[in-house]
Amino acid sequence: MVRKSGVVLEEVRRLHAQIMAVATGSPDERFERIFELVPREAFLGPGPWHIVVHPWKKTYRHRYIETPSDNPVHVNQNVLVALDRAKGINNGEPMLHAAWLGSVNPQGGEVVTHIGAGTGYYTAILSMLTLPNGRVHAFEIDERLAGWARENLAPFEDVSVTHGDATVLALPPSDLIYVNAGVVVPPVHWLESLRPGGRMIFPWRPSEDVAFAMLITRGQTGFSARPLMPAWFIPCIGASDPHQGLKVPDSVGARSIRSVWLTKDRAPDESAIAIFRDVWFSNEAVTSIAVAA
Repeated sequence: MVRKSGVVLEEVRRLHAQIMAVATGSPDERFERIFELVPREAFLGPGPWHIVVHPWKKTYRHRYIETPSDNPVHVNQNVLVALDRAKGINNGEPMLHAAWLGSVNPQGGEVVTHIGAGTGYYTAILSMLTLPNGRVHAFEIDERLAGWARENLAPFEDVSVTHGDATVLALPPSDLIYVNAGVVVPPVHWLESLRPGGRMIFPWRPSEDVAFAMLITRGQTGFSARPLMPAWFIPCIGASDPHQGLKVPDSVGARSIRSVWLTKDRAPDESAIAIFRDVWFSNEAVTSIAVAA
C-alpha cells in the first residue's frame, strides 16, 4: 500500500531533526525539537529546487542537481539549496550549521546578530533557540533576499531584518554574532559589539589555503579563539579583501591560533600568526577569559 506523502514527510522531517541534533554534538534536546518545528522548505521558495551534495569537495561545490519535484522531502536532507545560482548564494548545509549552533549554544534571553541571513531559515532557528525573551537582529546585504527574509520571519517574535552592509553599519551589543559569509578579517566593531562572554562564529578565509570556522569568545582582556571545522562560504562584501593581510597564515599556523587582539589594545608580537591593520591572531591563549557576572 502506498503511504500518504504527508506521513512520509513527517517521518523524514523527524529523522532530519534527529540527525541535526546529533550533528550539534550537544545533549540539549531543544535542537532536535526546533529543527523539526521549523520547516526548511518554507524559506526556499517554490520547488523544484536546485541542490548541491558534498559541498565540502571543490569538484562538487558548484554542481547543482534539480530535485525531481517540489516534495519537501528533497530538502529535508544535508544539502545546499540554491537561493540565487547566478551569485552562488545558497541556503547552507544543515549539518554544518548544526555543528556551529552546538558550538555557540544559544540560550534563552540572549541577543543574537545574524550577518548574511539569506532568506532567514537559520535566523528562525536562532530565534527559537533564544526563547524566551531573546532577540535576533538579522543583516542581509542583498535587497531581494532581505525582503524575502522579512516576509519569512514575520511569524517569529523579536526578529528584525536590516537590508544593508553589516561591515559598516553599527551592530547591537550582542551575546552571539553568527556570520554566514567568508571573512578575511572581522571588522573591529564586530568584536567590540560582543558583550563579555559573547561568542562570534564566522567562516575565516584569510587565504586560499585557509577556510574554516573560527569561534571567538570575548573575555575581560582580549578574545579567545578556537579554529573549528572546514567551512566554505561566499565572500563577505566589505570584509573579504585578501590584500588586508600584513602577515597571512598557512593552514598549519591558522590551526594553532588561540587568541585575537585589537592592534589598538596590544601590538603584534612574536606569537602573531596572522596580522591585519586593526586585528591580529596569536597562537598564545588568553590567560583568563572571565565572564562578567
